[in-house]
Formats: sequence, structure tokens, C-alpha cells
Amino acid sequence: MPDTALARTPLFDRHAALGAKLVPFAGWEMPIQYAGILAEHEAVRTRVGLFDVSHMGEFEVRGAGAIAFVNRMTTNDVASLAPGGVQYSTMLRPNGGIIDDLLVYRLDGRVLLVVNASNTEKNLAWLREHAPRDVTIDDRSRELALIALQGPRAARTLAAAGGGAFLALRYYAAAEGALCGANLVVSRTGYTGEDGFEVYAPWDRAGEIWDALLAAGRAFGIAATGLGARDSLRLEARFCLYGNDIDETTNPLEAGLGWVVKIDKGEFVGRDALAAVRAAGATRRLVGFVSDGRDIPRHGYALRAAGDHAATGVVTSGGFGPTVAKGIGMGYLPSAAAAPGRSVEVDCRGKWVAATIVKGPFYTKPPEGGSGRA
Repeated sequence: MPDTALARTPLFDRHAALGAKLVPFAGWEMPIQYAGILAEHEAVRTRVGLFDVSHMGEFEVRGAGAIAFVNRMTTNDVASLAPGGVQYSTMLRPNGGIIDDLLVYRLDGRVLLVVNASNTEKNLAWLREHAPRDVTIDDRSRELALIALQGPRAARTLAAAGGGAFLALRYYAAAEGALCGANLVVSRTGYTGEDGFEVYAPWDRAGEIWDALLAAGRAFGIAATGLGARDSLRLEARFCLYGNDIDETTNPLEAGLGWVVKIDKGEFVGRDALAAVRAAGATRRLVGFVSDGRDIPRHGYALRAAGDHAATGVVTSGGFGPTVAKGIGMGYLPSAAAAPGRSVEVDCRGKWVAATIVKGPFYTKPPEGGSGRA
């Protein structure tokens, strides 16, 4: 029997009708897979996939001080965003620990923050605690559905569904417009390593927009895609997962997210702590590694530097990379042991197996006609 205490997105009935395997996730009953994780992963890499990510949290920040406030609460430089611009960023505790990673949208008359589902209530309380009088924060998490269209045929699918006006968007840009007669926000963003779009639609119009995209995508080999493939796709792209690779015990500099930290922009929460880390150097680093053999690293497995068993850590994310056809993972190691090319060992069910630290993502979107394999 399903757990009736779990929240459901407006697309729940459609997932059930498609035969999705539904599981608890961050307080929601969500599709983990439909046809299978490998098939859905391959569809996104080679064709197009459709995701329901309506469990994510959305806050609208308004008022004369909205830009300055969000700039103070996040690490990237919101003031540098032009209208329609989008940023990936982090929000920190004063000690530099990551409260969440998030997207920041500068829209007409407001700033939209998109946060992880598991952190929605925590983030809202933190922001409201620090908001000045000239700023209001509206929680729209149960008003905005979020549908992600990802893959090399995403643009053609969106155009076929009537969204051709959004194809001019550059990467990490957004526009307000209409689709299926509904007013919405569309951005050229995603967390798969592929081209794609994210559609923020009214909760009560999500069903018809999902149906329209699914129907339009049939000509392009579209697949409804669950959270299982979303995780394998983001891991191949080496994107961090909150709660695994980053949390309040980690800071952006050691997590490889220094590019979203703009120390010189002025004061922001956590700035002094990060300035101290930058001056002294991070004591540990989040590394990416590839198995030398057929073994598959998993979250929670022990990790150590080969030849220096005092340099230990733990696998924060791991699994089989379907596109790269290798076991891949991430984990923290002391900085001295974290150089690309360094050999490491992973305790796979009681057996230490060899792996190699690599630089950059495990998979990068290939030129037209390429394979993208490592």
C-alpha cells in the first residue's frame, strides 16, 4: 500500500498510468523509473527524456532590496545577473557549511530561488530569518510544477509542442511566456550534462503541459524518465548531490565549487570563513575517480589513497556510468592525495579495488555525431 503521508506532485496519476515504480523521496512519492534506469539514461543521452521534478522548492523574493538580499545570502554574484539570467549558487552558514545548492533566476520584478526538496523548509526559515523589511519571500513550492526536458532532441521536442519561442534562450537563461495557453517560465538549464529546458508551470496546468511534451516528443524517441536515471546522468556529468557530496559539513571550496564563490563581490553569509579557507588552502578535496576494473563504487564505501593508507575518505556518490561504461565515483580525500592521475583504492564489499582520480566530468556532451565516452 502507498504511504499516504507522502506528498504527490500534480503528475502522480500520469506516472502511475505509465507503470512507474514509485518510491519515497524527500517526503514525496516519486517515480524512480519507468522502463528501466539504463534505458532512460540512454534515451536522455541520445534522444530526449521528460522528468517530473515538481518536488523541488521555489521561492519568489520581491521588494526594493531583493537583489541585494539574495546577493548577501548566496555566494555567486546576483547583482551581475541581467534580467532573464540564471545562476547556479550555494547558500551557506556563517562557518562556510553549505545549507543548499540552488538556482537563482532574475525575473521581471522578482528573484526566483529553486532549492532542493529535502531542504525546502530549512531554506525558507533561514531566508525569512534574515530578510530585511523591504523584502518579502513567497513560498510557491506547491503552486509551481517543474518539468525538465533533457537531451539532444529537447529543443526539437519543445518546438513541436508549441514552445519554439524559447529556442533562442542561451544556456542558463530564462524567459516568461506561454505553452498550452498557460503562462510560465522556461529556462535552458538542467542537471544531466545535456542540452535541455526546465519548465515552471502552474500546478493545475502541469498535466496538459506534460502530455503535450510527451506527445510532441514521440517523433524524437522521448522517454518518461525517473529519478534513478537523473542520478546516474548527474553523476556522469560530475554534478554534486546535496546530502551526499555536499552538506553543512562541507564548504564550496573543498567541494570544487569555488567557481560559484565571488569573494570580491562584497559581504555575504560565510564570506569570512571561505576567505580563511582560501588563504590557508583547503585541507581536503572532493575528487572524481574511475574504477580500473569492473568493480562499482557505491555511496558509503571506504576510500583511500594507494600507498598512503592514512589518507582516507569515503565515497559520497558512486555507481556504474552507463555512457562511459565504467564504475565512477566521488569522495573526499586530503588535498595532498587528491591530484588527478593519483591511484586510489575503494573497499568494495570487503575487497580493496583500484581506481584512478580524474579531472573534470566523467562525461561531456559530444559534438554532433560524437559518442561522449571517456
